[in-house]
Amino acid sequence: MSLTSPTSLQSIPPAPSTARLPRPPDLARVQRIADDAAALAAARTLADAFAQGAAARDRERALPWDELDQWSESGLGAITVPREYGGAEVSYATLAEVFVTLCEADPALGQIPQNHFGVLGLLREAGTREQQARFYGEVLAGRRLGNAGPERRANAAGAVAAPTILQGTTRLQTTPHGLRLSGRRFYSTGALFAHRIPTRATDDEGRAVQVWVPRDAPGLAVIDDWSAFGQRVTASGTVVFDNVPVEASDVVAVWAIADQPGLYGPTSQLIQAAIDQGIAQAAVADALGFVRERARPWIDSGLDHASDDPYIIADVGRLEIDLHAAHEVLMEAGRTLDDLAARQRQSPLDAEASARASVAVAEAKVLTTRIALEASEKLFELAGSAATRAAHNLDRHWRNARTHTLHDPVRWKLHLLGNYHLNHVLPARHAWN
Repeated sequence: MSLTSPTSLQSIPPAPSTARLPRPPDLARVQRIADDAAALAAARTLADAFAQGAAARDRERALPWDELDQWSESGLGAITVPREYGGAEVSYATLAEVFVTLCEADPALGQIPQNHFGVLGLLREAGTREQQARFYGEVLAGRRLGNAGPERRANAAGAVAAPTILQGTTRLQTTPHGLRLSGRRFYSTGALFAHRIPTRATDDEGRAVQVWVPRDAPGLAVIDDWSAFGQRVTASGTVVFDNVPVEASDVVAVWAIADQPGLYGPTSQLIQAAIDQGIAQAAVADALGFVRERARPWIDSGLDHASDDPYIIADVGRLEIDLHAAHEVLMEAGRTLDDLAARQRQSPLDAEASARASVAVAEAKVLTTRIALEASEKLFELAGSAATRAAHNLDRHWRNARTHTLHDPVRWKLHLLGNYHLNHVLPARHAWN
């Protein structure tokens, strides 16, 4: 992979601002999805609509408030809610395909719900029955969940705050006035548009908890200061909790499942891989379209059409193989999680089963990372210099791929796989495995 990949001349960092509140869902318009087929159909319908404005949203950094309201009304937000609570409880393979479909249309908009499903996965394993019933009910009513992400390496004053993404200084404390939450988080994809913002914190006993904070809670501020050159409208910026009052019933005891094998980490990783697959598919589709419709044949080829160039044809063949392979391994990972989830409904998973899930999604993540980067860069080599014109905004594919694939370094996925197969070392269990 070349290091001289395209960058954008159009990225305009946003002026940091405190965000507006999301509109409550219109209950009369929120659909109830019944099964996997309906979920895939809804995703295709939304993708057709989202694709129309994707390039403009990226160019102008136009935040997709209206599009997310459409997403809420489609019912897609509740597709993983268990059937016993009124949801469709679609397969993991279907969940992955939904993200591929949406992210092929617009990967930034498509990424926004990633944490919505991530925290729902954690709720399923760590929430009480009362919490599950209440929060699942909100999701079925179209409410969106965000996430206050990990803390930055250094705080605003430049002092080191959190050495790794698993550590932090956000605290949930008992006070004479009740529970209070304080901290500052970043990489908070989805928080800007969410009705609740779950965040990880440490309680008075030093235990990890997840606090499901209502978006309109006093002392909570979401700051739109995301300025990355890719995935520009995810608005993955800052969330500040300043002595936010918290109800005890909104605190999920993450510490209780800290050593318990499960699927919430692999679920998160499956979604990340699906996002990259969507980016790759969009880049390949645009490359093929540009070659067919706009690219000129090289002067020494003796051909009338670039699409007849044997070197371009061979490169397209290679891209299609890699694209297909990544998608198949992604779907295989989804089916692996489906098999393990079926077992989990009968009895708790053991460490070996949890490791199998992490290994499956790691394999998918390696391949989808590579094809997203390969396809989004190869686009320009195949399409030629005309494809670099700002009017086409095709560089957004590479910018999106390069930005999102940094979410989980693929070098550590390779280490995870090699260490598992060579030394049978089980992967660490957390949201990044």
